[in-house]
Amino acid sequence: MVFALAAVATFLACSFALATFQRAAAGRGPHQWAWTVALVCFAAASAALALGASTGWDAGTYKVFYLGGAILSVPWLALGTVFLLLGGPAGRRVRGGLVFASGLATGVILMAALEPISGRTVPVGREVFVAALPRVLAAVASSGGAIVIVAGAGWSAVRLLRSAGGPGRGRLAAANALVAVGTLVLSSGGLIQGRVGHDEAFAITLTVGLAVVYAGFLVADGVRRPAPAPAPGAPPVVAASARCGDGPQRG
Repeated sequence: MVFALAAVATFLACSFALATFQRAAAGRGPHQWAWTVALVCFAAASAALALGASTGWDAGTYKVFYLGGAILSVPWLALGTVFLLLGGPAGRRVRGGLVFASGLATGVILMAALEPISGRTVPVGREVFVAALPRVLAAVASSGGAIVIVAGAGWSAVRLLRSAGGPGRGRLAAANALVAVGTLVLSSGGLIQGRVGHDEAFAITLTVGLAVVYAGFLVADGVRRPAPAPAPGAPPVVAASARCGDGPQRG
């Protein structure tokens, strides 16, 4: 069951990553690039989970699983929320710090010493890593990213309630809420372990959480942002937009 669920999660993550990559390449906003990176991390973690569940765990498989799923994925999801709510300048500053932190975390995990790993059961970090630093990085990354995402969802809801309903404000609030719910589902495996077991719980929450997060991406993709005001004397762009079939210009 774990292998089947992990394979489904890998397929979903790869499919969603391709879709967000296509939107990012089409200029749909920098948040699409952040979400693409997050989904690639989820895909790597899911593939490692499927491999470990089918052929057994080793140090390399577990490090890919831990780095992609426990450390990198949620902060890059949170970066998408920052871009959506705070705009490009703030998002670019956060992105620069996140790129540095991601590189640092990757180096730490690749160099980390592990206790011997065997079997097909998902290893537990506190029992595997010799040093505490990898577990500290995972705790800070996952909790910090989740706080940003949940706070962003709350902020979007408050802005919606206080405003008269600006263009796309409701969709933006719904998108951030779905991403927040999906993030909470991804981290809720412990809540259902008593019913289905540790590994099955992780695989189920990974698959369901990815689907909910991507639903938020789709809702966010429908948010239309107002076009920037044309420079004085600039020709109108409405006719060109109509010929291209792209609708109104996006900011």
